[in-house]
Amino acid sequence: MPNHSSNAKPNRLIDEQSPYLLQHAYNPVQWFPWGPEAFQKAGREGKPVFLSIGYS
Repeated sequence: MPNHSSNAKPNRLIDEQSPYLLQHAYNPVQWFPWGPEAFQKAGREGKPVFLSIGYS
């Protein structure tokens, strides 16, 4: 069962296959999966990349 309200919109992680990433698809944070899009956006906006490597 998804852990989100019925009117919550998913972020871009909704298209990922990883169970870890999918559990964050309804977070209000606009996460990016690892890849060129994340680094291009950070570069354009002059922002650092915050990397989450998961947890157990």
